[in-house]
Amino acid sequence: MGVPLHCINALETHERRLAMKVKDVMHKGVDWVSPDTPITEIAKLMRAHDIGCIPIGEDDKLVGMVTDRDIVCKGLASHSFDAGRATARDVMTEGIHCCREDDDLAKAMHHMEKLQVRRLPVINKSKRMVGIISLGDVSHSSSDDMLTETVRSVSAHH
Repeated sequence: MGVPLHCINALETHERRLAMKVKDVMHKGVDWVSPDTPITEIAKLMRAHDIGCIPIGEDDKLVGMVTDRDIVCKGLASHSFDAGRATARDVMTEGIHCCREDDDLAKAMHHMEKLQVRRLPVINKSKRMVGIISLGDVSHSSSDDMLTETVRSVSAHH
């Protein structure tokens, strides 16, 4: 007796998902802004592009990331914060972790879990940023079990 066709198809789909690369699911064409960019400009970019983070670059290197949460928690919630004068440098998160475009999707998801981050910049072999991978991108491509575990880990209280 053979294995039912639907089981074979499900196994093939699972194996294909495991073999997926970051470049297959990432958001391509991401730009960065300078650390001296005003927070008000960053907020407008986020609204215009319906995104929650903006990479920060200087001297041709990724130096940080500003998220909508950074603007609120490190900026607006601070007593001395002046939104009219604040720049990316004032609220950005430094020491950004990345993944490579040719990494396995499962590896990138594990990295997101370990770091408890919702987004990772993606670099190529030349260490140039070529995109960002987010939980939203992953949700369209990974297995339900893998996604559930990643979301659970990333969403745990820090």
